[in-house]
Parts: sequence; structure tokens; C-alpha cells
Amino acid sequence: MSLEETPDYRKRKRTSHACDPCRYRKVRCDGRHPCTTCANTGEECVYGTEAVPKNKSDLILEVAVRSERLLQDMSAQLARVSGMLDGKASSQYHTSPTAIISPSTINGAHRADSPGDHISNATLSAFHASTTESILAWPHFNDFQSLREDHSFSVFHLESSRAPLAPRPTTVHPYASRSEIDRVVHSFQRNVNFWYPTMSVAQAAEVQVHIAAGVFGDSVKSCLALLVMALGCASELICSYAAHEDPNSEELELRSHRRAMGEIYFDCAFKKIYLAQAECTVDAVQSIFFAFLQRPLQAWSFIHATAAKCRLLLAYHNPDANPTEQECLRRIFWSCYILESDYLAELSALPQTGIADIESSIPLPGEYQTHLSQTDEEQSSLYFLACISMRRLLNRVHNLLYARDTGVAFDNHQFPSVVAELAHQLEEWKDLLPPPFHFTVDPRPLPCTAAAFLRQRYLTCKSVIYRPYLTWALSMTATATVEHFPPQLLEGCKICLEACWLHAQNLGSYPHTVLVDTWICSLSMASVMLVTLAASRLTALRGCLAPQVAEMGPHLAKLLTQWMHIPGHGVSPSVLQSVKLIGDAGVLLRMRLGQTAVELFN
Repeated sequence: MSLEETPDYRKRKRTSHACDPCRYRKVRCDGRHPCTTCANTGEECVYGTEAVPKNKSDLILEVAVRSERLLQDMSAQLARVSGMLDGKASSQYHTSPTAIISPSTINGAHRADSPGDHISNATLSAFHASTTESILAWPHFNDFQSLREDHSFSVFHLESSRAPLAPRPTTVHPYASRSEIDRVVHSFQRNVNFWYPTMSVAQAAEVQVHIAAGVFGDSVKSCLALLVMALGCASELICSYAAHEDPNSEELELRSHRRAMGEIYFDCAFKKIYLAQAECTVDAVQSIFFAFLQRPLQAWSFIHATAAKCRLLLAYHNPDANPTEQECLRRIFWSCYILESDYLAELSALPQTGIADIESSIPLPGEYQTHLSQTDEEQSSLYFLACISMRRLLNRVHNLLYARDTGVAFDNHQFPSVVAELAHQLEEWKDLLPPPFHFTVDPRPLPCTAAAFLRQRYLTCKSVIYRPYLTWALSMTATATVEHFPPQLLEGCKICLEACWLHAQNLGSYPHTVLVDTWICSLSMASVMLVTLAASRLTALRGCLAPQVAEMGPHLAKLLTQWMHIPGHGVSPSVLQSVKLIGDAGVLLRMRLGQTAVELFN
């Protein structure tokens, strides 16, 4: 159908989110406020003068635009907070607020080389102080010397000493019937392509045709098709664990088959990955992206390569490029941004790709047909936008509070105002979520696994935001009573500890968590146990710990032990070490809480 023949409602759908100046000039608008075009020309960016009916796609973009405005508001408010605190006396941890926030970057045009671009771009500072390893190094664990001696480990050294993934001696391309291919690709679409919606319906159809033909030449398309099948098999395997806690013999046999098929498909694809690394096309970028494994260092290396190609292709934009390919590329960019940030949160010294340095200049995901069902496509886009905005907020939290040279987490004069603003933005993020992803902040299970995953992200962010109150409290004597604590300090500690407990209590076998986040989740839960154990040292804080806290360790260890054996090609040493740390910390925590109960009884 030609443009002239396009129905009127379709024309409106494509332009309904454009600002008035872009409408007038008939140029593409990215929907920001102000949009990139208006920011560059200096025009006032106004929306809504022309009444255009909203459809569901418009609502997706509206959520993204509102999220962008919230981040801009946070930038401006944090800048004002830092400005007010700039002249005040601070502790020995005094920092320069202007090193964190540069007001000139808030309303001005984006400059990639600006030294004060920390707010325009949600980056993670190298060597930040919020990793699990840095928490274990707290002086408050001097009372638990055996714990520190047994678990003072380097995540990087543990993973780098791991034996490489051994390829199969011979490559045997597996046979799959058309119905099996359809089922596996559907599993990929329902899971991986829902969380990271980068593959279009047309591409998925090409994969099905390619696999059904059974001809796997040395091409990027063959590599991509095999990777999709590998991830589809892995998704089926993960969903089996989520659905069957007590599997029968038939289900166990089916799991073994899916694991074997996934390994064969991945092995075939892995032997062709050099083709994708040699090319610089959207297909090549997509192939490298889907090659990520549960091995963090290898996964990071593929994400690093993918992000580098993304930056190159985005920098040298071809005006004649296929819009669908450009949208695919941008979605891979945002997927890499989320995943790279997750790895940097625990491996803070990893070399960064630089995608975070330009993220504010890359449009958020737009229209892209990733699923046959319009409802699935819309919910996937909304979920993706929610994950992007949460990752951006998490990066800002880490950077503002825990950056090595500029973080204010250990400055009791500065952090309360910053924490209050970040907490406000977190609640705004939660309130912005569309109805399918609404959640309650309590231990009740949720019927929607996507909402459950977002709740876990929310609780992670909340505990990290309020952690400075806990470190402040830990600097006081262990015998300090509640009366010695300022009300604000005690309330901040309560919020942090409750978020930690709920984060652990609500952990479940969500497919997104198990397939992609087992490694990061194990370290995050180890941090939860360490923070809770440190709090149990203080008489005043023991009353903030719910009785169920004593059962956190066994609950977490059981889940993570099950997950780390799912891949079937060896166990991650850092996940194993995290599970042991959780177990040992859990024993010490139960002893502490039991001691408190005896003291109260006496």
C-alpha cells in the first residue's frame, strides 16, 4: 500500500506524538520534552495544540515521555539541593556537589564531551562503593572475622579462573519438526523477546524458515537463527522450573532433552559467531547480543562488542537506512545499556563501552512489531520502557550516592536531602507503571511475573537509596538504644531493612530472573544478607528486623542452588561462593536474633 493509500488513522498514529513545531516543518520528532529538534533550533517545544485521538501506542510513548520529564525534574531538584548544601560545613567525607551535578546540563543542549554530563546521561561511576565486595569490607564486619576470612573473594578472579566453555568435538545440526520449531521460537518470543524486544515478527518468521530448511551455512543469518533456537530451548527449560516445583519423571526427562537441544544449538551458533564479529550490520549486532551466557565475563565481552557496533552504526547514521532496522538497532542499544549496567553494578572496574555516555541522545523505543498479538507487543514495549527507566534511576542512585570521589552516601550532612529526592523519584516511577504491571509492596505473590520482576527492581533500588542511613547508624556504638537515634535516622534504617527483607522474601523463579539474572541476583542477595547481619549488631536496630528475617538465608540458598545447576555446563564459582556466604551469614543472623530473644525473655 502506498503512502497516498494509507488510511487516515494510520497517518495519525505515526505523527500523534510529534510536537507542533515538528508537525509544522514535517520532520521526525522523538517525543522528548523538549525534543531534540527543538533543543537544537532553540524553538519552544509545545505539544497538544492539534487535537489528535490517542491510541494504545500513544500511551506507551506517553509513559516514556513522562518518565523523561521525571528524570529532568530529579536533575533540577538535585541540583538545587546540592547548591544549597555547597556552602555548608561537611564531615571528613566532604565532596563537591558540582562534581556530581552541573546545572548547565539540565536545560542546555546535550554535549557528549561535557564534564558535567552525569545527570544528562545516567552513567555508573567506575569503582563505586556499592558492590557486594565493598560491603563485606565494611569495618562493621570486624565482629564476624571468620565470615570475612572465608568469603573475602574477588568475583573477577573467581570467574576469570573458570575453565572455558568446551565446544563439542563434532557439530551435529539437530533436526526439529515444524511444530517443534514453532514452539521453540514462540517460547523465545514469549520470554527473551518480551524482556528485550529487539526481534521483529518478520525476523522471527525468517528464523523459522531458516531452521526448517536445515541448511546452516557460514552466514550471520544462520548464526542468528541458531541462537534464537538455543534461547528458545533455554526459555522452555526455565519455564519448566517455574511451573513445576516437584517434577515427575516425565518432566525431568523433558528438561534433560531441552537442555541438550539448547546446548547443541548454542554450540553450532558459537562456532559461527566470528562471522558476526567481522561484520558491522544490524544482523551482526543482533547475533552478538543474543550470544550472552550466564558466565558474567563472557557475557560482558559479547555485550561490550555489541555495544561498540551499536555506537558505530548509530554515529554514522545512514539517512536512507530502513526505519525498521534503525528501531531494531536502538532497541539493542537500550538492551545493552541495561545489561552492561547490571554487570558494572558488581564488577565496577570493568572497562565501560561508553553507551551510557550517550544514552540521553538516543531515542527511547518506538513502534516496532515484535509480537503477533497487539496486546503482547504493547505490554512488551511498556515493560521494556519500565526496565530502561528503572536502570537509569539505579545508575543515578549509584553515582550520586556511591561514586568513588563524589558520592555523598558517607556524608551525613549531604545525603539525607539527596536520598529524599531519589526516593521521591522511585515512588513516581512506581506510580507511572501501567495497570498490568502494578504491584503491592508486601510479601503477597503476584499473578504477573513481569510485575513481580519489576517489584524486585523497585525493592533493590529502595534498599540501595536508604542504605546511607544504615551506614550512619552503624557508625554509632553497638549498645546505642533507640533513644540515641534521631527519628529521621531510625526511620531511614527501618525503610532500608524492610526493603531488604521484602526483596529476599519475594524472590521467586521468575523466568527473567533465572535465565538472565541468576549471577547478579546471587550477589545482590548476598548483599541483602550482609546488610541485615550488620544491622543485627545494633541493639536499636534489632527491633526493626521482622521475625521472618531468620528464614531469609535458607530460602535464598534453596532457590539459588537450584538455579545455578540449570544450565548444565558447570557452576559459576561466584554464584557458588555467594550461596555459601548467604548460608553462613544466615547462621550468624539466626544466632544474633536468638540471642536477642533470650535477652528479651530474661
